[in-house]
Amino acid sequence: MELGTPKVEAFLRLCSILLLVLTACLVGLDSQKKFIFYLEREVKYKYLKALIALVYVDSAVAVYNLLQLGKFLSFDPSKGNFKGSYLFVAWSCCLLDQLAVYVTFATATAALEHSVLVLQGAKVFQWMTWCSKFTGFCTQIGIGLFCGYAATILLAFISFISAFNLFRLYSPERFLLQKPT
Repeated sequence: MELGTPKVEAFLRLCSILLLVLTACLVGLDSQKKFIFYLEREVKYKYLKALIALVYVDSAVAVYNLLQLGKFLSFDPSKGNFKGSYLFVAWSCCLLDQLAVYVTFATATAALEHSVLVLQGAKVFQWMTWCSKFTGFCTQIGIGLFCGYAATILLAFISFISAFNLFRLYSPERFLLQKPT
């Protein structure tokens, strides 16, 4: 299969949707209760604002990729891949795909930074380390972050394919500076 084929892009989009939904579910459904000093304590993902943003962004990007899969239902191989009047659609897809990569990477990195702070604590702020007491919570967040970064890598490949499909629509003669002799 070639790089710019619709099958490869559809497969990558489907895999990224699965990873994004898995990330949102792992992080969004994560909570743990434990008795500490005769009191029941509970940690939830909602206590960390970066994890809330990660759940929302990953859900939104998964829905966007699901909508992008709809364009393959109307694809006709005999007519080619979005030529002519579909230049605006190709530009929109390329820019939205890049936006999805950047936003997903940024929220995953912010969630990772927040999680490292929870893992190590901050003595200056008198924040305790959660992971020494709530190991199940931290393990599930770690697996969710790993899936989020894997989805980001797949989204980067999708963005490369989208840019390839966009710039393939332009003729090289249109951009030559010299006139042919």
